[in-house]
Amino acid sequence: MRVAVFSSKPYDQAYLDAANAGRHELVYLTPHLTAQTLVLASGCQAVCCFVNDQLNAEVLAGLAGLSIQYVVLRCAGFNQLDGAAAAQLNITVARVPEYSPYAVAEHTTGLILALNRNIHRAHNRIRENDYSLQGLMGFDLHGKTVGVIGGGKIGLALCRIMQGFGCKILISDPVENAELKTLGTYVTLDHLLAAANIVSLHCPLTPATKHIINAQSLAAMQPGAMLINTSRGALVDASAVIDALKTGHLGYFGLDVYEEEADLFFEDLSNQVIQDDVFARLTTFPNVLITGHQAFFTHEAMSKIAEVTLANLQAFADGVPTKAQLINPPPR
Repeated sequence: MRVAVFSSKPYDQAYLDAANAGRHELVYLTPHLTAQTLVLASGCQAVCCFVNDQLNAEVLAGLAGLSIQYVVLRCAGFNQLDGAAAAQLNITVARVPEYSPYAVAEHTTGLILALNRNIHRAHNRIRENDYSLQGLMGFDLHGKTVGVIGGGKIGLALCRIMQGFGCKILISDPVENAELKTLGTYVTLDHLLAAANIVSLHCPLTPATKHIINAQSLAAMQPGAMLINTSRGALVDASAVIDALKTGHLGYFGLDVYEEEADLFFEDLSNQVIQDDVFARLTTFPNVLITGHQAFFTHEAMSKIAEVTLANLQAFADGVPTKAQLINPPPR
């Protein structure tokens, strides 16, 4: 198959080529997939997309007009996809349901530790020969309550890590997991927000979870609590977070994803003025730590993503798509 790989970086090419082993013709394209760039996929039978590529009805119709039948997502999330439109256009879509829950859980832990102990600020001080400790005091994680919203594989991996620190664990998820019950306690979201010293988001983005962290839920959290988001940017109302940070009610905020990240993350914008005023404001707080959607970015995760993506392509070529990876028609 000839496949247009959108939003590709050198590291994508290295891992995908290794997994491909010459089976398919992979055409690497730097731009995001949009209504304006989809023409670059002319002559291809499939497109390979990432988190910030657009797969709305307009783009899917354009792909169908190019006789493209398959979309492979090299990611787990698919909130960028209009599944109903894809089904109507007979475009089959597959994803990578999981790659390395440990990658995201460990990055989450890194954000928690860095924010708590002010490691990022201490590093900057040392580079300027400032060895003072004023303003760098943290707290023991041992004995603190960690609330995990979303009890999937990443949430489970984080709970295991936090248990190792001696934390009390609360979980909020409509579906209970037997192993998680051995690590912590399932509670309502309201209970979790009120009781947790640290709240970490690991749920999918759906209409029900969009802005699950908003002005009301932030007000329900403990004064000085920490909020971490390594899941989906739109789970958090960033403007509400800014208000909570300004009043001091929210003590710390760590994020690896951002609702309007499509025009920011994965690109070098060091010579440009950031036009997103909300994001720019977030970068000014000393108790905010931002990474650019890199929680997934480990050798093991990239290897798995490439392996499953190429397996999905081969399954399409062979006419036997793997049901576990298919995401359309959309789940009910």
